[in-house]
Amino acid sequence: MQRADGRAYDEIRPITITRHFNKYAEGSVLIEAGDTKVVCTATVEDKVPHFLRGKGQGWITAEYSMLPRATGVRNVRETLRPSGRTMEIQRLIGRALRSVVDLTALGERTIWLDCDVLQADGGTRTLSITGAFIAMADAVKTLIDSKTIEANPIRSHVAAISAGIVNGYKMLDLNFEEDSCAQVDMNMVMTDKGQIVEIQGTGEAFPFTREELNDLMDLSFKGISELIRIQKRILEDI
Repeated sequence: MQRADGRAYDEIRPITITRHFNKYAEGSVLIEAGDTKVVCTATVEDKVPHFLRGKGQGWITAEYSMLPRATGVRNVRETLRPSGRTMEIQRLIGRALRSVVDLTALGERTIWLDCDVLQADGGTRTLSITGAFIAMADAVKTLIDSKTIEANPIRSHVAAISAGIVNGYKMLDLNFEEDSCAQVDMNMVMTDKGQIVEIQGTGEAFPFTREELNDLMDLSFKGISELIRIQKRILEDI
């Protein structure tokens, strides 16, 4: 079947990546998937959270935010305290990136990943993970080039994508219109070695079967494999 935007059910949205988007950050990208646009910046700090001080290892963490007019109506800017959704997403991004990094090889320093959504049309959390990995890789390259660290602490690539069941059809990489009426909604994070980092799956309208879960995982595997090929092409100079 074809969808409203002309894609096949198993087709990801067109991806555009602008590397070194921010001239000040150690790593940065503007990543676009269809009408969703996210800026991901990586900042290196020569310190770690208090619970890691003196332990000889680093830390990867993330913050996520959405600009007030990233969506069809203006959202109130989160200035005092992140919402529960925001906290959940930034923790997911941090977990995903830490899963592929040797934190001991990073030394006692922190890499902050700031993911700011300029425009949202579905898949902001998954696109943030995919883009933040590229920003992190560039930040690590600055540490290696400056001889701050000796070896690359990144062990694998990692990317993420959504899949779901919409009007009875299984689909990959949902846009907002599809996501808002999905009967089953799933986000998957995976490495280039085919290892699963995280699966978030919910039966929004009805419970789903093991067979349906396997089909959605197969779709996600296909989409993430494509995203990682794009990452590797973008980062081929590292």
